[in-house]
Amino acid sequence: MEIICRNLSFSYAGSDGPIFSGLDLSISGAGFFSFFGFSGSGKSTLARLIAGLLTPESGQIIKHDLSRGLFSYNTERLPGWLPVGEHLKRVTADGREEMLKRLLSEFGLTSLTGHKFLKLSMGQKNRVNLVRYLVQDFDLLILDEVLANVDEPSRNSILSFIKKNFPEKSFIYISHNVSEVAVFSKEVFVLPQEGTGALSDLVSLSGLDLDHPKKAERGRVQEKMLEILQASSESKKHLKQ
Repeated sequence: MEIICRNLSFSYAGSDGPIFSGLDLSISGAGFFSFFGFSGSGKSTLARLIAGLLTPESGQIIKHDLSRGLFSYNTERLPGWLPVGEHLKRVTADGREEMLKRLLSEFGLTSLTGHKFLKLSMGQKNRVNLVRYLVQDFDLLILDEVLANVDEPSRNSILSFIKKNFPEKSFIYISHNVSEVAVFSKEVFVLPQEGTGALSDLVSLSGLDLDHPKKAERGRVQEKMLEILQASSESKKHLKQ
């Protein structure tokens, strides 16, 4: 799987200026690729451009060996007329029924399959929504703040499970949590903070790409977190010059 963005430019109607101008980006292979930046930096916009939900004003988005990409976001909702379990069965791809059972168990959702989506907590909704994408056929799954309302131990457990059980798939992961971005990502693309002008360049850093963080690796995690935060700060300074 390969995604290449060439000379990408985009702005929203009525905005003061472009979000991106002449942006280049390349993602290839399986694994977790993260977009990191603070609110307003353009993470979701870039993800939606790659997903085809937005159209660039200029430039190209080239995709190789990508037959199906999916996009999931934090506030997405399931239809309310079916119990959660029935909806998940309907969207599960052939041959993935056992994976559905495993996901429900691992994500702590087995006892909730008879509930309507609207009756769930925000964290439960986020986990159910994630399951419904993981049981489908895909080459690329974009996850935009999908675990925002889930507690940190559960987030780590879920990300560890995904990395171990979907090693051949590609993921673009968007999060404000610098720790999990540092730990689980193969590559981290850092976007500068809001208000720095049109973005034309990203900072690319290698993540630790761990299946599960261990206490002995705490020092490495902290160093990588600082590296990512520093890259964000330096990018902001560079754009202001």
